[in-house]
Amino acid sequence: MLTENLLSAARAIEPRITALRRAIHAEPELGLETPLTLAKVRTELADLPLEWREGTSATGAVAVLKGGKPGKAALLRGDMDALPMQEETGLPFASTIAGRMHACGHDTHTAMLAGAARILADQREALAGEVQFMFQPGEEGFHGARYMIEDGLLDPLPDAAFALHIMPNSPHGVLAGKPGAMLAAADQFDITVTGRGGHASMPHDTRDPIPAAAEIVLALQAMVTRRFAAAEATVVTVSQMNAGTAHNIIGDTAMLRGTIRTLSAERRLAVREAMREVAEGVAAAHGCSAKVEIAEGFPVTLNDARAVDLARAVATEMGGAQGWHDMAHSLMGAEDFSYVLEKVPGAMLFLGVAEEGADWKSCCSIHSNRMMVDESVLPKGSAFLAACAMKFLEEGWG
Repeated sequence: MLTENLLSAARAIEPRITALRRAIHAEPELGLETPLTLAKVRTELADLPLEWREGTSATGAVAVLKGGKPGKAALLRGDMDALPMQEETGLPFASTIAGRMHACGHDTHTAMLAGAARILADQREALAGEVQFMFQPGEEGFHGARYMIEDGLLDPLPDAAFALHIMPNSPHGVLAGKPGAMLAAADQFDITVTGRGGHASMPHDTRDPIPAAAEIVLALQAMVTRRFAAAEATVVTVSQMNAGTAHNIIGDTAMLRGTIRTLSAERRLAVREAMREVAEGVAAAHGCSAKVEIAEGFPVTLNDARAVDLARAVATEMGGAQGWHDMAHSLMGAEDFSYVLEKVPGAMLFLGVAEEGADWKSCCSIHSNRMMVDESVLPKGSAFLAACAMKFLEEGWG
């Protein structure tokens, strides 16, 4: 059986997968520049028959494995960047760089992808087509996938694309996914409310922007629940509010900042327009003005139903019915693999890495500075990625 062979091969190289993960974890890099991480990957894979393409906009690279027979192309992706936070895991291979941590699992994604490359290289002559291994920086809000696409690193475009993301608070070894909107579009907003400042003891002589800003916060929540159907989830979160300089001064301005999460291009545009209408209208009612600025983030991560069917078949062959979970709902997090899925049919899937037998619901989630990973799951991730690529090259979408 294909998956049994690949899983056995992955377990045979588990020490290599784990060692690479730990080496990357100890030296986390941020944003679009991850040269140390890429160098570790290239060293680990130096003995394999891979053709490398590197970009100019960032330190992204694509390694291509050409099979022994002609056919289609499948892309597998792993991200390489970390987060700007202080690690508090106490692990012996914890971050050696203050204020940086692999708290989203990108170290494991990269290590699993490298493992998949080694497994598939051993199957090279049997491959009908090619596999592209996309080692990507800048996933944490830096649009790394978009830069790699713009650099031409995915030209010509592959026929299918798969990515795997660990979940430390999900059951050990369980793979999960859903067709359609898997993750949300994520935009950032800044709202500047401008009034007229003055002495805090004489507010009637001012146009205080703070009550206007406070009312805008509440009005945005009412906007979400009263202007948009709940069947399609929408999140508008005001996460920062800044105004004033002293206890007896009313300032001229108040600032609101936050995030918008939506699950379709249509809702994304409609929410932006409604936010401007609400903010400007509420501010005007207070004798102030409001300016709304939107910084466009990642688009919706849309999984192709055929790719999810393929992933489900691989996961159940690998771990039985209990090895796969059909997600009932989208998650409102965001992923820049969405840029790839805008151009190539494919899927982003999740892999549970809670310790076997643990109360996984109580485990620290991604972006926690105490996040832990059961490394024994990583070979399964490598085998799963390799199997998705091989199954697609052998059978297409079925």
